[in-house]
Amino acid sequence: MDELPKPELIFTHESDLDGFVSGILLQRLAKKLFGFEPRIEAHHYNSWKVRELREKAAWACDFTFETRADKPNWLIVDHHATEVVAKNARLIHDASKSASLISYELCQQYGLGSPELDRLVHLSNVADLFLEDEPDFVIANDYANLVKTYQFWNLHRLIDGNLESLLDHPLLEVMAVKRRIEDPLGLAWSRNNVCEITPTLGYVDTVLGNTNLIVHQMLEQKATAYPVLMTLFRKANGVVVVSFRSKNEEALKVAVKLQGGGHANACGATLPRSVKSVPDAIDYLKQILNPPAKTGHALNNLEGLFAGIEAAKT
Repeated sequence: MDELPKPELIFTHESDLDGFVSGILLQRLAKKLFGFEPRIEAHHYNSWKVRELREKAAWACDFTFETRADKPNWLIVDHHATEVVAKNARLIHDASKSASLISYELCQQYGLGSPELDRLVHLSNVADLFLEDEPDFVIANDYANLVKTYQFWNLHRLIDGNLESLLDHPLLEVMAVKRRIEDPLGLAWSRNNVCEITPTLGYVDTVLGNTNLIVHQMLEQKATAYPVLMTLFRKANGVVVVSFRSKNEEALKVAVKLQGGGHANACGATLPRSVKSVPDAIDYLKQILNPPAKTGHALNNLEGLFAGIEAAKT
């Protein structure tokens, strides 16, 4: 078993359960190996992309592997598609597994497994990979919705970093009630409240319910003519986050234009701080994602003008 580098800190994805679970698991592994808990630094895709990677040794999970992270004494644990080949960093990559499952398998190699973690990581894996045929798909999305609803650091403080306490947590009753009551109402309302951003991208307004599942159902039912659907969320700090979903692997292409990232059919981006509201975000996205119409070459315009003059003479 190759020796792992001692990390100065651990980077993880702030937006979902997969980043939450994998980050805490790697922190637990570092404590096992080195006797201390490195600090977790959680990022959305946009803040991660602009974050200067000054650390001589670090672990990062649930972020697409990039050349700038290919550094000696860095460990990268991820499952997003990448064309970058690791030359310096230690890359543990498997596109068929969530980052939490890859991190847990690494923990198990060092004796950090348990029945409780088996269950929690399984649920995280089902939710993040959106494994619809799994019997636990519904409850897995309830777990994933905990991070979406209560936010990364609020949930972290609530459980004091103890992952096992998430199992059968009382807040899951809230998620189940929201799913049963809010999701059908939210789906019916959202179907009638879609506006065009581009000819291939529609904005789905949401008032309640699990937005990921609502958008997924709309794509499954082909409720709109848009192959890519998006939702917007304004965080407590005023930052507006956009989420993209598709069935044809087109979503990621849109997110990349906004310096975002994620999976081919499920991804997102954080909008500039100058965008302060959902209406602002809609206007901003329409401007950014709709290129200006190409005008004819000046010479062609002159040729057309002269042709018109000659035609008028005859």
